[in-house]
Amino acid sequence: MPRVKRGTKRSDRRKKILKRASGYFLTKSKLYQAAQEAVERGLKFAYSGRKQKKRQFRSLWIVRIGAAAKLNGMSYSQFVHGLKVAGIELDRKVLSDIATNDAAGFTALAEQAKAALANQPAA
Repeated sequence: MPRVKRGTKRSDRRKKILKRASGYFLTKSKLYQAAQEAVERGLKFAYSGRKQKKRQFRSLWIVRIGAAAKLNGMSYSQFVHGLKVAGIELDRKVLSDIATNDAAGFTALAEQAKAALANQPAA
């Protein structure tokens, strides 16, 4: 059976890992095995971080909407329910943007939500 020397595949793979690990502390940027472990760990955190980012932004939007709703004399849940009853379908990202950049527009939305809640039959 002939001997397999792997050519450039091994060095290419190692070079790719070490390139990704550049800037890491001490041996994590110099030695292949330590670099590989550090890179895999970093990729794992990056993956979970992309998921957490979505959660954190949604929480931020809800806090902003809640604060603006309080200024208009409503709780967050009343405001969102009022919008749903009124048939206004704006997502939280857009509502948050309106709350931070257009106070008059948000007040108009709050008034519509209040009116929709007032007209809703008691269940």
